[in-house]
Amino acid sequence: DGVVEATGYSRGMGRYLIIDHGYGYKTLYGHLSKTMVKRGARVRRGEKVAEMGSTGRSTGPHLHYEVRHNGRAVNPWNYIFVED
Repeated sequence: DGVVEATGYSRGMGRYLIIDHGYGYKTLYGHLSKTMVKRGARVRRGEKVAEMGSTGRSTGPHLHYEVRHNGRAVNPWNYIFVED
């Protein structure tokens, strides 16, 4: 769960979305074809917030997913939950 901190477009990342989860944690999603939420929106785990794409400096459709804690990138593996 979190609050949409930013949506935008950059040459490298293309269309992107940043969610602030509190406690210093933020996630960044890049190279999106479409965002479905606006800045300031509250979002919940499992909610569709964007569609992956190939915008910006990209050679094909994919999702750039980044977890940051207090401004530093951390290994996202510990934050990915797979339901059976």
